Amino acid sequence: MTEIIHLPGIGNSGKLHWHSLWEDADPSIRRFAPTSWDEPDLLDWIDALEQAVRAAPTPPILVAHSLACLLVAHWRDVSDLSIKGAFLVAVPDPAAPAFPPQAAGFANVPECKFRFPSLIVASTIDPYGSLSYVEARAEQWGSESKIIGAAGHINGQSELGDWPDGLALLRDFESRIVPGTTAPSRA
Repeated sequence: MTEIIHLPGIGNSGKLHWHSLWEDADPSIRRFAPTSWDEPDLLDWIDALEQAVRAAPTPPILVAHSLACLLVAHWRDVSDLSIKGAFLVAVPDPAAPAFPPQAAGFANVPECKFRFPSLIVASTIDPYGSLSYVEARAEQWGSESKIIGAAGHINGQSELGDWPDGLALLRDFESRIVPGTTAPSRA
């Protein structure tokens, strides 16, 4: 099984967030560790992600939520480390009114196509990112996208519990990744 590294967004993922519940169920999942969850510094977060990927025994899958989705795009722009893929949940729009001002350093999001497979999972009612924004990012990054319906910001407040449908999406994504490609195979 592929190593999983969780990348929570601003504020970290609380006890009711699916990130935390998945980690409780599978202690092999690691969480990256930036200096501050509440006052995110882009360079610090990139460094923390770089350290986490470098420590992985094999190329991992990054499972990012919210602000950490933007982190993956910034990290991809400066790192040459290999990952198996990126599972990006609730990509936020830095121009959205709800975007946290303390995360402004993440705003100039690289638009380059990823060199690894990626899947964006989005909600139809995410206050941090519209579907049109998510679709534009998917096109720019070369990502697949999956719209899961009205699930808010797909976080602890969305009351998804351990989000079994999300875990099934991740496992399906993982099973379709073909080494050396930038997109999963179509089943």
